Amino acid sequence: MGYKRYIGLVAPLLEGKEIFSNGMTEETERCRWAIEAALSGRTIAVVSSGDSGIYGMAGLILELLKGRRVEVSVIPGVPAFVAASALLGAPLMHDFASISLSDLLTEWAKIEERVEAAAKADFVIVLYNPKSSKRAEGLKKAIEIIRRHRNDKTPAGFVRNATREGEEAIVTTLGDLGELSHKTDMLSIIIVGNSSTFTDNGKMITPRGYNI
Repeated sequence: MGYKRYIGLVAPLLEGKEIFSNGMTEETERCRWAIEAALSGRTIAVVSSGDSGIYGMAGLILELLKGRRVEVSVIPGVPAFVAASALLGAPLMHDFASISLSDLLTEWAKIEERVEAAAKADFVIVLYNPKSSKRAEGLKKAIEIIRRHRNDKTPAGFVRNATREGEEAIVTTLGDLGELSHKTDMLSIIIVGNSSTFTDNGKMITPRGYNI
């Protein structure tokens, strides 16, 4: 069971298996189907991208169970921000905040508040779901908020399709992120460094604070 795109990514593993998949925004329907199937005695695999416990389906499954006795195993995966960080260098070596710019489940005012707080506190900032065909302005607004607290030369990274076909990773700056807007979509991750982050040999590095 899973979102159509993610089911496609594991297609080689699905021979002989019954598949239930549907589109974006239909997560609750998918998870209810999985729970009912499990309650009937069947073994169900719920497929998420990255890690199912980070913006994935593990939380929704556990919420919907509401005390019903179903054995659930949450299998750890590789979150998109971890894969993206590895491609960019080592930008997450110190404290960071991960913020989704999708307002489907969180009101935009709350998202702006979180971006402001993270920027003010000098966290390295990871931006998930930065842009979609229906959400073209959110990333621009988030960058404007961050620029209130960081200069335009702050290192930033753009990654699309991390560890997948068509992978792309670009080290740039906060001031130049807007130039990548045409590339940015829901398959993209953006990482903005903190006041200590620097670049060397095309890599982003955020010092942990070791005495070297």
